[in-house]
Amino acid sequence: MHRSGSSAVITRAFIYVATYLLLFFCLPSFGQAAVGKQSADLPQVETAKEPEEPVAILEVGAATNWNIKGGAATFAPSLAAEITPIEGWLELEAGVSPFYTRKSTEWDTDLLLKKPWTVSRKAEFMLGIGPQWAYLKQNGKSANSIGAELAGDFMFWPKEKHRFGWFLEPAYDYSFAGGHPQSVGMSAGLLIGIRRSVRTR
Repeated sequence: MHRSGSSAVITRAFIYVATYLLLFFCLPSFGQAAVGKQSADLPQVETAKEPEEPVAILEVGAATNWNIKGGAATFAPSLAAEITPIEGWLELEAGVSPFYTRKSTEWDTDLLLKKPWTVSRKAEFMLGIGPQWAYLKQNGKSANSIGAELAGDFMFWPKEKHRFGWFLEPAYDYSFAGGHPQSVGMSAGLLIGIRRSVRTR
């Protein structure tokens, strides 16, 4: 019975990873192909310069987490930073959330590799997967565990300059610790675009 349960968990994890890799390598960013075709058919005209993208994005907000096998929901502040090594293909996000209860404290840290899709100049969607490290202190004892996280990230920018916006990020966590606890969570908050400093003489 234990083997069948472990096999089901491994199968689900394999499906999640395979789906992500399929989306990452096989699907182009939304609209890129259409834009390229239109630019080839239309005559070259002078257009207004598009706003420069931020070099990094800060995500400041709150997060909640529920254990799939039961237990009360926990809440925490969240902080993450995101950069774009490969435009249109890869975004890296590192984040941390401290969860506090009456009897325990847990720090969750993750590093996500995300595939972005640009819906419009004011909306983006990303799908990410990556490792997660958790530090738990409970009843005077501490423990570390490693896991994996699968997350979707919805970003909304009121203006095209991408200075301030808001995000919504649902996630699924799977721990490699004993018992293999699983949880689902949600984080939301403010986006802050960090731009290059311009020096003037």
